[in-house]
Amino acid sequence: MFSFNRENTSLIAKMWRNVDKQILFLFIFLFLLGLFFSFSSTSSVVAEKMNKQTYFFFIKHLIFVLISLLLVLIISIQDKDRLIKLLPYLFFVSLLLLSLVPLFGVEVKGSKRWMDFPFLPRFQPVELLKPLFIIFAAKIIVLENKINIYRRYFYTFLILLFVIVLLINQPDLGQSLLLIITWITMIFVSGFNMVVLTILGLVFISVIALLIIFLPEKFGYVFLRIKTFFDPESGDNFQSQKALDAIKQGGLTGQGMGEGILKDKVPEAHTDYIIAVISEEFGAISVLFILILFLFIGYRALSKIFFEKDEFLKLALSGLVSLLIIQTFIHVGVNIRLLPTTGMTLPFLSYGGSSLIGSAFIAGVILNFTRKDSTRYFKND
Repeated sequence: MFSFNRENTSLIAKMWRNVDKQILFLFIFLFLLGLFFSFSSTSSVVAEKMNKQTYFFFIKHLIFVLISLLLVLIISIQDKDRLIKLLPYLFFVSLLLLSLVPLFGVEVKGSKRWMDFPFLPRFQPVELLKPLFIIFAAKIIVLENKINIYRRYFYTFLILLFVIVLLINQPDLGQSLLLIITWITMIFVSGFNMVVLTILGLVFISVIALLIIFLPEKFGYVFLRIKTFFDPESGDNFQSQKALDAIKQGGLTGQGMGEGILKDKVPEAHTDYIIAVISEEFGAISVLFILILFLFIGYRALSKIFFEKDEFLKLALSGLVSLLIIQTFIHVGVNIRLLPTTGMTLPFLSYGGSSLIGSAFIAGVILNFTRKDSTRYFKND
């Protein structure tokens, strides 16, 4: 399916004629921005603190960007119906990988979230699972059979609950929060009863509270992070405080490229705190520009929904756009200390192969589902 031949060459030409070029160019631009910020935020750190070449991280980031752009192309040119049939199988593969993390995963700084592969060292399965879960849940919700609609919602709830238990066990509070909020958004968009939705939300909160109370050695970190957020003196808030200081130091226009000091003080600044690095060196105006890019992509993708009568495409696009936007704002919220520390990357821009490949998968599917030939009732621009 994914081999390049004469058929796929014609598919590329067809994709170019029908793809939403504004969304395509914005995705490419975000990848290139991430590459630029990677050069700015990692080169000096590696040169001074690690026994590696100055551009070690930048070259790795460049390789993953090239792989990601290829993945965007491969996914976006596929026939929509063939892609939709394949995605549920990929979801179960990603779910299996996530289930194997506790057994075969690599532990880094107290969290076991990664798996090592010969071709992709330290891959984080949840980055691929997130968009696949959204698509799989949308597929279940729009099933046209005799299954009661509330049973369909319940099935997606059970799958989500299973995924959340696996994530909290790693532990990974940020991804758990992201999936829960995105799922609730999808359920709301599909027309679910708000009373029942509120009850389900309370159930989630109750389950997490019980885990913290009865298994404090495993899940007590959730309470600790929340407590530290509300009372900074009660815990270690070094990274979040330094990120906030860097944003203040950058002001409106920034200190200039390479002049920021956050990347020298916080170990994971180029991943979890990239928006603070950007703000310190290029100013708050650059952060606002990035947020506008994400919001415009969301607006552009969601505008297709009004001309689409395929309920699955409507719900899947709503979920994928929500996933992208919510993750972006969680990352920004953590950087400006509006939210507790979650370890959430910024899509397209943060350093890391898993994050880039996950972002590429989302971008490819959005481009595929918004193509004119994929949208029967699309209004020509």
